[in-house]
Amino acid sequence: MTPADTGASTTVGAASAVSVPAGPSASSAASAPDSGDSRMTPGGPGYRRMSLALFLAGVATFALLYSTQALLPLISGDLGVTASDASWTVAAATGGLAVFVLPMSALSERFGRRTVMTASLAVAVTVGLLVPFAPSLPALVALRAVQGAALAGLPASATAYLAEEVRPRALVTAIGLFVAGNSVGGMSGRVITGWVAQEWGWRVAVGVIGLVAVACAVAFRLLLPAPRHFTAGSLRPRVLVRTVRDHLSDPLLRRLYAIGALFMTVFGGVYTVIGYRLTEAPFSLPQGVIGSIFLVYLVGTVSASTAGRLVGRLGRRGALYLSGGTTAAGLLLSLAPRLPLVLLGLVLITAGFFAGHAVASSAVGRTATHGRAQASALYQSAYYIGSSAGSTVGAVAFHSGGWAGTVGVGLLAVLGVVAITALGTLAARRQGAGVPARGLHATR
Repeated sequence: MTPADTGASTTVGAASAVSVPAGPSASSAASAPDSGDSRMTPGGPGYRRMSLALFLAGVATFALLYSTQALLPLISGDLGVTASDASWTVAAATGGLAVFVLPMSALSERFGRRTVMTASLAVAVTVGLLVPFAPSLPALVALRAVQGAALAGLPASATAYLAEEVRPRALVTAIGLFVAGNSVGGMSGRVITGWVAQEWGWRVAVGVIGLVAVACAVAFRLLLPAPRHFTAGSLRPRVLVRTVRDHLSDPLLRRLYAIGALFMTVFGGVYTVIGYRLTEAPFSLPQGVIGSIFLVYLVGTVSASTAGRLVGRLGRRGALYLSGGTTAAGLLLSLAPRLPLVLLGLVLITAGFFAGHAVASSAVGRTATHGRAQASALYQSAYYIGSSAGSTVGAVAFHSGGWAGTVGVGLLAVLGVVAITALGTLAARRQGAGVPARGLHATR
């Protein structure tokens, strides 16, 4: 389940000793030989197995995490609850992930990335097989919260694994492939559940997703290469608190965390509510067709996997501006009462979101000079807090003001992304003019 600069330094410390290339694309730069560097690179030993393993982990993570999202109208009808009540089956999962991602990242620092990712997937798929048997909404929400907490071991550990095992110049591309797995998981989960639920109900649909996730988890464990550059850290609370404090005191990382949260607020709100909108007039679509709408996630697969080239051409700030602008354009277009225009709007929202997420998450991995799992965990925590907020606030806004209310929430979040990126742009210009950036340490 990822650029003009955000305005802060894109140079990691001595542990990485790599800076962002200003000229050629990240993907082409990745192929340049690095003398004495034994980390993986595209075309090198283990890279394809690693990419496929983490791609499948991303598929399982998003398929499980959002397995109920396309089914909310059916859940509302079956359990006799409102849209805002049913939305808690999504918010509970993403909220559980947001709360537990930092503790799970600490475990990965001590016991290893691969071990924690494997255990997380094992617990999550087990819970996924229990979800169809939830007798009530409170029980369903509780199981979903546990499932989200279990999945918390995946995102931050995967990003840290990549930061340690892949050469820095290939990092954006590698993380983009993991994010692309997120998009495929989100898409396939919603499409499969939509058509299965239309024939056999939402409970059978989420059970099928659980079985798909089991297959992904087994393949992940068999494919992922053993880490070669991991060094076990400490589980002492004092060390963890100091590491977290260091990351939160870094202006660049704070900005990246906020950008991730705001992008996900848009995405969570839109895709939580879109099913309700499409079941109503003037669309009145059946559940299977609504599930197929999520095929637009394939656009996210492409935009995330090509984020490295986008960074190489536009720089980090330019890519973030483009991602935000694309998302805003999609939100406005989705207001149209015609289905083709709504679908085009969803395409733009999805492309902008996944590109922005891949750029921001890869910047976190490059920036942190120590405690990379905690740095990534803080990003993931902010990211999924944004998802929970978007799911809940988006549903409330839809209940109060219809689709226009949900779009309004999304536009405010995009405005926040643009403002944060503009702050980085201003800081970079001041620094280029020789004016101190007042702690923003913004460079290209």
